[in-house]
Amino acid sequence: MLSERRLEVLRAIVQDYVGTEEPVGSKALTERHRLGVSPATVRNDMAVLEDEGFIAQPHTSAGRIPTDKGYRLFVDRLAGVKPLSSPERRAIHNFLDCAVDLDDVVARTVRLLAQLTRQVAIVQYPSLTRSTVRHVELLALSPARLMLVLITDTGRVEQRMIDCPAPFGETPLADLRARLNSRVVGRRFSDVPQLVQDLPESFENEDRGTVSTVLTTLLETLVEETEERLMIGGTSNLTRFGHDFPLVIRPVLEALEEQVVLLKLLGEATDSGMTVRIGHENAHEGLTSTSVVTVGYGSGDEAVAKLGVVGPTRMDYPGTMGAVRAVARYVGQILAES
Repeated sequence: MLSERRLEVLRAIVQDYVGTEEPVGSKALTERHRLGVSPATVRNDMAVLEDEGFIAQPHTSAGRIPTDKGYRLFVDRLAGVKPLSSPERRAIHNFLDCAVDLDDVVARTVRLLAQLTRQVAIVQYPSLTRSTVRHVELLALSPARLMLVLITDTGRVEQRMIDCPAPFGETPLADLRARLNSRVVGRRFSDVPQLVQDLPESFENEDRGTVSTVLTTLLETLVEETEERLMIGGTSNLTRFGHDFPLVIRPVLEALEEQVVLLKLLGEATDSGMTVRIGHENAHEGLTSTSVVTVGYGSGDEAVAKLGVVGPTRMDYPGTMGAVRAVARYVGQILAES
């Protein structure tokens, strides 16, 4: 374990390197930071940090830069994330509050994250498998043709056409609509099959075939494998960091074009906790020069999806983590209120 003083030296090196983009020397550290020790002591501390693999010398200059291991320790020992200013919080609220539907929420979130962090932003659409039913609508298109509309608690809308085995009147349609919603609204998708299994028996014989067909369509909609959807924005921000990528930026861009890679980056959205993966902690070879900050969003403690940013390892971690967390919180509120 490093002493608190050497941790403080590491923090100072990370902060200065992120801010100046230049390797950091002991003289600069003692001039910019109140470390309370002599330059000779700082040089000794830097030598220990280098021996331990937390910093490295990029070339023959006297300066040092953080390694992936150094950034990891810096992030793990953060006392807290950088809070957003009042104008930033108001801007987030006002920008996201104007969204008209789920697609607009996701599009605005991507733009906002990219602008706030000046990184590449990725937002995952809410998954149907982690949603609850908000409303089921049944509309008559003709005497023997219906439209089923499923609306989830995250604002996602699924529509299905149903060909009935026999004409279905307005009265049984209204009855089915009411009974269906009374049983499934607010319930998890996995609970729905058991809740509706006896519904056909409560209808007249001539209507039971149509009721069964409607329920079959509803259950297929709930359990079918819907494609995971993502939206990405701010890729052009990476061009500002050309010198942060040791080889070329192309492998990073190619990795960001692959849907499977992005889904793995975000991970399984089972909770709202924040994850920071740094450099070689990213399994994909094209992303070993980047850091990925992700967090879950949703209403309550359980996440329905994740969002995050990708940028160089030379990243303002406290500021980026604060922005990602704040945006996720606002998106969750919007979904809960919509």
